[in-house]
Amino acid sequence: MRTHIDPDDVRFFSGQSNPGLAAAIACYLGVPLESTRFQRFTNDNLRIQLGASVRGRAVFIVQSMIPPVSERLVELLMMLDIARSAAAQEVHAIIPYYSYARSDKKDAPRISITARLIADLLETAGATHIMTMQLHSPQVHGFFRVPTDPLTARGLFTDYLLHEPDLQNTKAIVVAPDAGSAKSAARFASQLGLPVAVANKTRISDTEVRVSDMLRNQVKGYQCAIIYDDEIATGGSMVELCEQFVKSDIEQIRLICTHGLFVGNAIERLTAFPQVKEIITTDTVPIPPEKRIPIMTVLSVASVFGEAIRRNHLRMSIGSLFTFGEEEMPGEDGGSQNADQR
Repeated sequence: MRTHIDPDDVRFFSGQSNPGLAAAIACYLGVPLESTRFQRFTNDNLRIQLGASVRGRAVFIVQSMIPPVSERLVELLMMLDIARSAAAQEVHAIIPYYSYARSDKKDAPRISITARLIADLLETAGATHIMTMQLHSPQVHGFFRVPTDPLTARGLFTDYLLHEPDLQNTKAIVVAPDAGSAKSAARFASQLGLPVAVANKTRISDTEVRVSDMLRNQVKGYQCAIIYDDEIATGGSMVELCEQFVKSDIEQIRLICTHGLFVGNAIERLTAFPQVKEIITTDTVPIPPEKRIPIMTVLSVASVFGEAIRRNHLRMSIGSLFTFGEEEMPGEDGGSQNADQR
């Protein structure tokens, strides 16, 4: 039984959003990251050319939906279409950060459920399989009609914190920012052997939220609060939670998120609280040097994606790497699974 991917069987490419992560995934797999040529015409049209033949091979295209999101999305759609048109046997869209997962419902008249629309566009462009990480809400998984694997960075966070001696000697509690993240936070807390609390959050706007005072009773008596969320954008939710913790005499706050966007003055807002001892995130979204402050830890998800790709390509189960996975799960068909995220 093979345990490694034959480099001649696959082709690995990267869009312009996260070439560092793409290179790290390719390195984990022991395959080259092929070149891709991007060109802009005078009328602002984009031209892309893949730098290696893909005929009869499994093609993997890595692209995160980061600002400018529409630009990165068009790049990805074009690259998928190129691979399909050039007779690739399989076309895998590796999307570490699927930003439109937040547009998962119709909560106002005459708006698009964009998470579903983008899922349809990816399939139309040529994706035969999609791999992503930590979707904003579970129902987004059901929007895809091609096999889709939602991975998790929970194991990376768990391993990191279990080796933190300060945390082992501190009375800590894991906090979910809202009911939607409660199950994921509960799994995380269970792996750490810690209790979990769930905040009652009301979103006022894209940048403003309100957290009920009831959270203060849940965290009373604890020294450290570990907030576990899928992403931090403006930091509005985190700021509201931090204010509640300060009122509850919490001495230490650790902020954990899979996708660290930290837009605008989010870093400044979060570090305004001296109780915030650490911000832990991953490289699904590339973080520029100016935002990598001393208390920030960035864990790479290259090994998670790399291992999922390896197992998928070799027809092995990847159940334990899913967002909902807690232990090794045997796959009935040994290949990519499209199980319900809940």
